[in-house]
Amino acid sequence: MTKILQLVGVFSLLSVLAVGGGLAVLPEMKHQTVDVRQWLTGDQFVDIYSLGQLAPGPNMLMVTVIGYRVAGIVGAVAVTLAFFVPASILTFAATRLWRHFSGSPWREAVQRGLAPITIGLMCSGVISISKEAITNFTTVVIALAMLFILMRHHINPGFLILAAGAIGWLLHA
Repeated sequence: MTKILQLVGVFSLLSVLAVGGGLAVLPEMKHQTVDVRQWLTGDQFVDIYSLGQLAPGPNMLMVTVIGYRVAGIVGAVAVTLAFFVPASILTFAATRLWRHFSGSPWREAVQRGLAPITIGLMCSGVISISKEAITNFTTVVIALAMLFILMRHHINPGFLILAAGAIGWLLHA
């Protein structure tokens, strides 16, 4: 039961810190699950993240897989609720407050102030995953090729993730 409480504690805190979405807390999630608690390896974390990107629905359903990996079905349910319920309640309350102050000058100032913070947090998530996934010359080339394709063409990133995985598998098989 202690592991369940630890999971709930970690993921409920991450839930309320997820300003701008789940990607914003990815570095801390990795730190807590890989470095501090050692529930996963770095490779497992990247694999679970990639699976979350490919699966239909919110990509942060990856937390359910982490909970399952650590404590089975009970862990999966506990982590899913711990991650999504607090954020949902906070979002509901913030939305009501946001509507109440529509037209207020401070509302626009807050919105402008949160935009760069959100972008910075999302970039830190990308960097955190990149440090684990880009480990040698081959992965650097694959990552740069995927970045180039994403920047030049409007392609579903899920297809690129599958393509990069297939290329990596073929090169390392």
